[in-house]
Amino acid sequence: MKALMTTWLSALLLMFSTLAQANLTIEITRGSDRATPIAVVPFAADGENLPEDVAQIISDNLQRSGYFEPLDRQAMYNRPSSGDEVQFGQWRGLDVRYLVVGRVSREGDGFRIRYELMDVSGSRRMLGESVTASRNELRGGAHYISDQIFESITGIRGAFATRIAYVTARGAGNDMQFALYVADADGHNSQEVLSSREPILSPAWSPDGRKLAYVSFETERPAIYIQELATGQRVRATSFEGINGAPAWSPDGRRLAMALSKDGQPEIYIMDVASRNFERITNNNNIDTEPSWSPDGRSLLFTSDRSGGPQLYRYTVGSGETERLTFTGNYNARGRFAPDGESIFLVHRSNNGYQIARQDLGSGRLVVISESRWDESPSVAPNGTMVIFATQQGNSGVLGAVSADGRASYRLPSAQGDVREPAWSPFLN
Repeated sequence: MKALMTTWLSALLLMFSTLAQANLTIEITRGSDRATPIAVVPFAADGENLPEDVAQIISDNLQRSGYFEPLDRQAMYNRPSSGDEVQFGQWRGLDVRYLVVGRVSREGDGFRIRYELMDVSGSRRMLGESVTASRNELRGGAHYISDQIFESITGIRGAFATRIAYVTARGAGNDMQFALYVADADGHNSQEVLSSREPILSPAWSPDGRKLAYVSFETERPAIYIQELATGQRVRATSFEGINGAPAWSPDGRRLAMALSKDGQPEIYIMDVASRNFERITNNNNIDTEPSWSPDGRSLLFTSDRSGGPQLYRYTVGSGETERLTFTGNYNARGRFAPDGESIFLVHRSNNGYQIARQDLGSGRLVVISESRWDESPSVAPNGTMVIFATQQGNSGVLGAVSADGRASYRLPSAQGDVREPAWSPFLN
């Protein structure tokens, strides 16, 4: 067990090697060949310099989803700010299917954003709304509008107003400094949750988005903590001898699944959050770890080497039935359910390295969707359209994201240094 912990820490320190900043930037690495053409016209601003370019944020969000290909601003013949000003024939000539126009005006200490979504091919207004936002919430207003536009066109709830959690590190060797952050889904508005000279691992969002569970080594051995984001108040949930790792919230928020080695080998346990009572659900001589709940809370996905190498298994709560799910290749780990429960996302090792893959649970078909060689720690957007993960860019650790069909991808590097351990939040309202 000591050797296992030493190996774990050594690998972690290799991953975190240089200075890291909190805010992340977006780099589109691959666009979808099925993206729908859309134009987001710069919003009129009533002669005022705005702290944020609302239309650009909306355009960037839609492009990052992989569902849309925004028209370059330089290609726009004119820039209407309301639906009444739109000349549909001009936009059809630019092969634009949808058009977003709007205006931002001062209202009290904040702003009012008026926007309209136009169906160019049908020459009609699809959506229109007026949104208020404080000066510091213009980005949030843009994310909200992006969600409405995305859902109106695709029928899928947008996830641009959600958040991500991630871990950064700075320094080297004995001078490492770790930090846990939360930020908007596009990497902006980062806020520090915890800073420590010891490693931080496996952040996990509670279903209501108000808490994070994570692993911290601040007491010189791993312990699981639960922290309220609004107040910073936290409690230590577990601190047994050996491994305390991989916390995962149940969909109802009443239980935490985790990996503990307090009784020998790492096994999967379920802790009742209120009573701190534990139920052990695996019991064998192999390593069982990385639990993840199904959306309905009736089963758990976990990684086990009981077949000779890491593979994914599903445990059914109540019956105790356990079945192996992955059979393609000799390494499949860190499984996460899609929100609809019909597929899983995981780390798959092939001749091309470690990559993110999607497996359909009905057919068992596995498809690799990422392109790097060192991808790990997948986390699925709450609408199931994107997967965020940790990867390498040169000598630095960055976050990557790929669409569920593998057709579009982007990266979120820090200005300096390494970023790891991403976790996508649930819907926040």
